[in-house]
Amino acid sequence: MTFNDIFKSSFLENITSVSILDMVLALVLAFGIGLFIFLVYKKTYQGVMYSSSFGVTLIALTMTTTVVILAVTSNVVLSLGMVGALSIVRFRTAIKEPLDIAFLFWAIAEGIVLAAGMIPLAIIGGVIIGLILLVFVNKKSNYNPYIVVLQCDGHEAEQRARKYLETQTNRCVVKSKSAQHGAVELNLEIRLKDGNTGFVNMLSEMEGVHSAVLVSYNGDYMG
Repeated sequence: MTFNDIFKSSFLENITSVSILDMVLALVLAFGIGLFIFLVYKKTYQGVMYSSSFGVTLIALTMTTTVVILAVTSNVVLSLGMVGALSIVRFRTAIKEPLDIAFLFWAIAEGIVLAAGMIPLAIIGGVIIGLILLVFVNKKSNYNPYIVVLQCDGHEAEQRARKYLETQTNRCVVKSKSAQHGAVELNLEIRLKDGNTGFVNMLSEMEGVHSAVLVSYNGDYMG
């Protein structure tokens, strides 16, 4: 192999398969769309512990997918090798929130569509998806549920506490009950009337009630 054969190799000929302008434009747009996805994720996050690294991952995933698809579309042989290489990749990180899966697929889809040259579809589709998520995920109910945990002496104290709760709330439903000798523990789902939680103090001072705890319930519920 001579020195001239090295410069005539197919490897060096692939340098011009994707122009510099296309690469720069695609990466800049991918960064902008990825940043938009990150901002939507930050606005719609409702979990317990917010992870900023996951938001940065969405930006990196959009840009990385764009680079991969640009390479694949420029070379058919490379696309077959890329499929084989990605098939052996295994991800072990657990997805804690179901909505995070939607953001991951959104970032990947934006990178694929953008690298395929469908820029209007990538931008307009991304904006529409982001607006839909902002509207539906951030939609708050006017009657958020709460859980009241009561510890009473017996049946009579339980009945007095429940009757008082029914007069102070819009809804009062028993979720669980634990009874022992001379002691009863109740978990009740309630809906506040006007956001006032002063009735919890009155409950704790009632005869036969040892403690009253009010807990905000952030899980999924019906009705």
